[in-house]
Amino acid sequence: MNDKQFVEALRDSPQGYGLNGTYYPTAMFLTGIDFGRSGGLLRGFTEWLVVRRGECSSFYWHKLVLLDLFPDIDLKGWKNEDHLTPEQHRQAVDHLFSLVLEFLDVRNKPRELGLMYKRYEAMYAHIWG
Repeated sequence: MNDKQFVEALRDSPQGYGLNGTYYPTAMFLTGIDFGRSGGLLRGFTEWLVVRRGECSSFYWHKLVLLDLFPDIDLKGWKNEDHLTPEQHRQAVDHLFSLVLEFLDVRNKPRELGLMYKRYEAMYAHIWG
């Protein structure tokens, strides 16, 4: 099973992986898989989200996904299950999987991935000097 097939299987049957359809546990599960693969699943995901958003950010992908879907969200307490309504959790999980799958298409094309990192570096050039 390749990465895209794994993410699709997780998206299609979260209960089979012990998930309940809420955002934080789903994000942490993906983080755990990523760590277990030495960063090989989501390497570049945060940078890709920053470039996609078009503005520099110090947030990690967990928060960037939420901000992409809910631009006016208050991120304080975002890890608490009651921070989002059940419908917002569903939307956030769906959005997360959609973004990860879109990212994997970019990640698997070396030229596109290289261009993304080039854009990311250009965005931060004024900060890094």
